[in-house]
Amino acid sequence: MLLAIDCGNTNTVFSIWDGARFLATWRIATDHKRTADEYFVWLSSLMSLTRTQATISEAIISSTVPRVVFNLRVLCDRYFDCRPLVVGKPDCKLPVAPRVDQGTTVGPDRLVNTVAGFSQHGGDLIVVDFGTATTFDVVDDDGAYIGGVIAPGVNLSLEALHMAAAALPHVDVARPARAIGTNTVACMQSGVYWGYVGLVEGIVREIRRERDRPMKVIATGGLASLFAQGTELFHSIEDDLTMRGLVLINDYNKDSP
Repeated sequence: MLLAIDCGNTNTVFSIWDGARFLATWRIATDHKRTADEYFVWLSSLMSLTRTQATISEAIISSTVPRVVFNLRVLCDRYFDCRPLVVGKPDCKLPVAPRVDQGTTVGPDRLVNTVAGFSQHGGDLIVVDFGTATTFDVVDDDGAYIGGVIAPGVNLSLEALHMAAAALPHVDVARPARAIGTNTVACMQSGVYWGYVGLVEGIVREIRRERDRPMKVIATGGLASLFAQGTELFHSIEDDLTMRGLVLINDYNKDSP
């Protein structure tokens, strides 16, 4: 079975793939100080509680936080007796190489989302990922990542607003009942929600204008479903896009000579 690990700036997700479906998916806060032993105690406990009798024989890692990769490698080597593939490393091949400026390092999560998005929806695609940052990945007609956009994430923007303005409270992200708020919390929620809907729609409009062709748009990330309520822009919401991309990349590397 495959252990797929997606390490983001905020959370790290572990999924077990049995070749046909995900048996289980678990999430833990990202912490570069967490050791391989701590990962294993946590992971093995969850396997036991959920009765997931998984025999891990292979692993793949995507990480936007380089400092955690070492301990995740040790976890796989020590406890599952397998050497993990790490997306972005030379020994991890992609179906189609990204076409970006020479010397540019593309985030592993964006490469993974590109592979999964192309597999499920074809090319001429925009993948919007609502994570710690809100990213837009542009996929060419042959499946190559050709660039994109990075904007501050929704929760990051709310936290910055709260910290920079002493009178403004911390609020949850929610779709407001009305655009015009009649109290401070409602005003902030409206500004963030409708502001990000406008940001996404505006950036997609500019990408489509530059590409001068029809472009499908899919969304992923924890807040994708919430923001999809405020726009008809998205063709599809893909909750497990990154994990499916990791499975595809692992399969591609097994089949490649």
